[in-house]
Amino acid sequence: MRLGIVGLPNVGKSTLFNALTKAGAQAANYPFCTIEPNLGTVCVPDERLDVLLKLYDSRKVVPAFVEFVDIAGLVKGASKGEGLGNKFLSHIREVDAIVHVVRCFEDKDVIHVEGSVDPGRDIETIETELLLADIDSLEKRIEKTEKMLKGSKDKKIADEVEMMKKLLAHISEGKSVRTFTDDDEDKELINGYFLLTSKPIIYAANVSEAEMTSGHSGDNKSVQFVEERAKIEGAEVVVISAKVEDEIAQLEDEEKALFLEELGFKESGLDRLIKASYKLLGLFSYLTAGKQEIRAWTIINGTKAPQAAGKIHTDFEKGFIRAEIVSYDDLIKYGSVSDARDHGKVRVEGKDYVMQDGDVVNFRFNN
Repeated sequence: MRLGIVGLPNVGKSTLFNALTKAGAQAANYPFCTIEPNLGTVCVPDERLDVLLKLYDSRKVVPAFVEFVDIAGLVKGASKGEGLGNKFLSHIREVDAIVHVVRCFEDKDVIHVEGSVDPGRDIETIETELLLADIDSLEKRIEKTEKMLKGSKDKKIADEVEMMKKLLAHISEGKSVRTFTDDDEDKELINGYFLLTSKPIIYAANVSEAEMTSGHSGDNKSVQFVEERAKIEGAEVVVISAKVEDEIAQLEDEEKALFLEELGFKESGLDRLIKASYKLLGLFSYLTAGKQEIRAWTIINGTKAPQAAGKIHTDFEKGFIRAEIVSYDDLIKYGSVSDARDHGKVRVEGKDYVMQDGDVVNFRFNN
């Protein structure tokens, strides 16, 4: 999963990204790498892995990962190539979801590029550039498809052109592709257009350190505006203080836990951001466990057992026989697979089984 972090200058975008990369480096048991200066890979927080690590006395643990891309270069006119516009837009096309950092704090020492804090204006600035790029892209697609339609009586193509024209009218009114339709067939077609405003979005409402640590961020009018906007978009909101997250990320694990406890937080804002991303994209993890390693595998809701096995190796999917499954909760309750089996909690599932979050699985397959 790759998430693109966007935002106007001086909203806390780079501070948040720096906190993310430091957090990844601090995870002692988990591998971390920075592929480029603007690309960081961070482990997905999953408390179950450490529990299984102790239960199995495994040699290593391998979590699921999420990549964060610090996307720079947005100015007004980006859709027309202003500034680093073309690079900015191409980077967004490559991500699975957008994390839009919105400034919700006042600080006279940090000058806003527009001269004042106004989350509505800031969101519109970025959304407008994405919409303009989508309008241009869709107009070209309609023109190309209409040429295909000439001399053809293919109703499927004609229906698609009609749908695209309705979509064009929708986004020309300043509405995102995300809010266009609930029809699964139309959604599948639209996903193939790779339009920017079709990307799922998470708003990271960046508040001051004082508001975050005092627990009064919910009283922030700017945060309330972002939350209302998110409801309309069907988006997620994570209230975060990039400055606090940067401080947390520099602590060792034990110090981090104490600091979070002092603040009254169960988890860091970065952990909440990653979990919100999973929820938004309909993702979850199933687990494999043994002496060699404990591992989390990311799949999408609705994935069946053979396809889940294919995440490990294509041979597992091709030669799939069955999946032996125990839920994580039952495994921890009874202490071992054999004891869980004695209590009837180990299931044998076939090709039609739909995987569930926290399934601990042993796949059987033909070589």
